Amino acid sequence: MQSFRTEIENPIVQKDIIELENKIRQFRGGKIDEEKFRSLRLARGVYGQRQEGVQMIRIKLPYGKVTSNQLLRICDVSDEYSRGRLHITTRQDIQIHYVDLDRTPELWAQLEKDDVTLREACGNTVRNVTASETAGIDINEPFDVSPYAHAVFQYFLRNPIGQEMGRKFKVSFSASDADTGLSYMHDLGFIAKIQNGERGFKVMLAGGLGSQPRHADELYSFLPSDKIIPLMEGVIRVFDRYGERKSRAKARMKFLLKDIGLDGFKALLEEEQLAIPHQTYPIDFENYPKSQVAIAETPLVEIKDTEAFEKWKSTNIVLQKQKGFVAIGIKVLLGDFYTDNARKLARLVKDYAAGELRLSLRQNILIPYVKEELIPFFYSELEKLGFVDAGYNKALDITACPGTDTCNLGIASSTGIAEELERVIKAEYPQYISNPDVVIKISGCMNACGQHNMANIGFQGMSIRTKDKLVAPALQVLLGGGNFGNGKGRFADKVVKIPSKRGPQALRLILDDFNANGNGASFADYYWEKGEHYFYDFLKPLSDIENLAQDDFIDWGNAEKYKKEIGVGECAGVIVDLVATLFFESQEKIENAEESLSQEKWAASIYYSYQSIVNSAKALLTSEKVKTNNHASIIKDFDRLYVENGKIDLAINFEDLALQLNKNRPSQEFAQSFLEDAKAVLEQLEAYRKLELAHA
Repeated sequence: MQSFRTEIENPIVQKDIIELENKIRQFRGGKIDEEKFRSLRLARGVYGQRQEGVQMIRIKLPYGKVTSNQLLRICDVSDEYSRGRLHITTRQDIQIHYVDLDRTPELWAQLEKDDVTLREACGNTVRNVTASETAGIDINEPFDVSPYAHAVFQYFLRNPIGQEMGRKFKVSFSASDADTGLSYMHDLGFIAKIQNGERGFKVMLAGGLGSQPRHADELYSFLPSDKIIPLMEGVIRVFDRYGERKSRAKARMKFLLKDIGLDGFKALLEEEQLAIPHQTYPIDFENYPKSQVAIAETPLVEIKDTEAFEKWKSTNIVLQKQKGFVAIGIKVLLGDFYTDNARKLARLVKDYAAGELRLSLRQNILIPYVKEELIPFFYSELEKLGFVDAGYNKALDITACPGTDTCNLGIASSTGIAEELERVIKAEYPQYISNPDVVIKISGCMNACGQHNMANIGFQGMSIRTKDKLVAPALQVLLGGGNFGNGKGRFADKVVKIPSKRGPQALRLILDDFNANGNGASFADYYWEKGEHYFYDFLKPLSDIENLAQDDFIDWGNAEKYKKEIGVGECAGVIVDLVATLFFESQEKIENAEESLSQEKWAASIYYSYQSIVNSAKALLTSEKVKTNNHASIIKDFDRLYVENGKIDLAINFEDLALQLNKNRPSQEFAQSFLEDAKAVLEQLEAYRKLELAHA
């Protein structure tokens, strides 16, 4: 575990990895509470899985871009520390499973050799910044959003304002009005626009999926590109202070907007403007690295099955705006592929394309910059790897989360039913292999990692209980969702709940009716024309659980009888409300503030001091069992319970002290004075607590 100490060139990264190693040792030695340690490791991409004693590692790949060298490095890491399987997520990350916790620091160090990070891939942080996989090559894009997505990733990585929010924060960029980045279901969604020759974005705010999906509000119809980072900083500052922290079910941005409204949020956003260090933040898109296409002769190949080749070309070739080039889509079943073929793919792309791949939101792979004359050669080589299934981004291309395979929250199998539905479509509905209209998505629970509630046809893993109190796996059938472009979408209706083994029959009934009565309409329009009750009526017989067969109690992909087992979710870290731990955290934040001050990072230092002040107040409120739902309530309750009644004398009220944060511009002078305030608050509140315990 020591080798990375001398191998990592970036001192910031080295510090991160050494800190993880130290925290693991403290946890193993019983010096850190398990729940506190969980929040720390989640922010480093280390995620517990359903199987005890092993971890899932989420590798953060901004906007899904991965170079050949990076993929080769990820393969090496997977073989050494995991089992050689790579899983593409619906946020364009790669996950590997069954990793020993003690080996995660050295694993991370190996990845960093090719500039691949785990930092903030999980936890209450700014998650991976996603984007249209066609960014940079899209024939309809006004400009390439990649430099902007990358700038957002870089700016907020390790930024103190986004390290300990109430819940995760998700951002997307869409290359065009087609909105393939799905802006309407993100905390912040950006859609590329040009207005009067100026680059900018339509901005969508506070969308989300989960058990209560919410369509994002339009915050700006056009925001100049140099304003997107200052805007996002303000949004995160507001969310960090006013967002729910105690109830995970209500801790997302969408619930804050529901509570205070768009105008209320805008007012809070305006209050933060003075504290934001950059009023404009120009992004140097012209110096974003240009793709370098390999110079190689075109090998001669013979295509034996021309019919299969032509079918593949009709569904898996993506037109590219650069003349003479196309992109090739690889349909990856369930997002799973293995290191042996991944290595060969990486070398193929390096030798004959631009040495880069894009991972998609639908868990696929896109190879850009393939010369048109190389299409037969690529088909031939990809065929050897098993990567020429037709139906890229078509109805056959079903999205599914890992479900009960590895996830703690999985209620029913999503991967097993996805494989069966793909089999049904191939065998019985071959016309849907090339149909781009029908989108099918599956999640193993209500949290919607498989994005089931924005699909045309969605399935959510559930369970059902018979009158004899027997439990069987089930699926909620959702219909009518869709992406209509330019920030507009529709969420699916929950139509009926059925035993899981009847999922294929439900799909047959739906597709048969669509074929008979769709009359050329899109699936979404067909659904909304017919209405929810129409579908409920013909699907209702499948919901009868009076006479379940033995097979109905065995989930897809399993041989044993179904047993409902739900663990503790880790989609966001849990902060332990132990008073001593909270004071310890306050001291750590003061140390972070001092370090940032020495590096002349005034805004970062100020925010760390603010976090320390609020955390210290939270410690005393926790000792009194007062709810600490968000920073705003902590500040007000501390004044009410400690300052106004004279228990603690701060010379001014606590709110005025803490919210100096947004009443001053970031400067060296203010950073220094605010740090001294944080130290004084911690010292005074710790002394009060000691006196309190002495007289208990």
